[in-house]
Amino acid sequence: MREKMKESFTEKNRELAIEFNSMMEEFKEGLWRYCRYLTGSPWDGEDLFQDTMLKAFGGYYQRWHPTNPKAYLYRMATTTWIDQCRKEKRHVGLLEEDALPQENFTDGLEAEEALHILFDLFYPRQVAVFLLKEVFRFDAREVAGMVRTTPGAIYATVRRMKEKLASVDLLESRTHHPVSDTHPVIQAYLNAMNEGDIQAVMALISEEAHNEAALGFQEYSKGEMRSGSMKYGLPGMRAEEYSLWGRNVIVMLSEGTKGPEIHDIQYQEVENEKIVHHISYYFRKELIFAAGEELGIPPQIDKPVVDWNL
Repeated sequence: MREKMKESFTEKNRELAIEFNSMMEEFKEGLWRYCRYLTGSPWDGEDLFQDTMLKAFGGYYQRWHPTNPKAYLYRMATTTWIDQCRKEKRHVGLLEEDALPQENFTDGLEAEEALHILFDLFYPRQVAVFLLKEVFRFDAREVAGMVRTTPGAIYATVRRMKEKLASVDLLESRTHHPVSDTHPVIQAYLNAMNEGDIQAVMALISEEAHNEAALGFQEYSKGEMRSGSMKYGLPGMRAEEYSLWGRNVIVMLSEGTKGPEIHDIQYQEVENEKIVHHISYYFRKELIFAAGEELGIPPQIDKPVVDWNL
């Protein structure tokens, strides 16, 4: 009886997750960009996006008035990020009003020109205010609710930030982080994937490995992988290593009608000569589309389980 209840509960959750994702689909691309800009990193932004979607789904039943789902998602992302910064003992910044008129402040500055430098000049709450108000075009009252302050503080914060940005060279060089050399275990994994040798792949994975398809499924041991995601073998596609946003990743390439297409992006963590954490971004449309633009390789939009035809 208890096992049947667990199976029923899991199936109901999967159905609700599909319904929730469908309901939020039109907002997800913008939310991913917001998370990327807010954290200053595509990878940290991806983590924040996943946390936001999981929390938003889990907490939606508590919405007494389930209006404006877009604002709900952005509020969830903002509070999640600020809470994370506080846990890391980072100063998140104060949002103070002033005596000047509470009106939009314009000086011809293109907001997106400043994105790469916001993270270096301002505190997390200030960055969130600027992005929400100037890039994603929420009004001051909506932003005030998201960051827990007053509309007057929103106007004053944006004005002060623009004044500071006007004195900075927005074309200054950006920080580049060196990418480490390929780990021998990852090189062996890459070779095994291209040879279609599933036994060699599994031999590189720890018995207690965590295998995760972000916002898709999770497996917590090699045994679960054998009976789950690896049950039907390897995808039979070419695997290549790329440097993507400062991180070495493995890109699985399918052969489309016009050339290679991104089928999946993978990242592995190695300890004691074994893969202990394997992350696949197979289901992560926003990340794969952004990676496609970065790498100059189009994404595969029609693949098993998902169909991203626009």
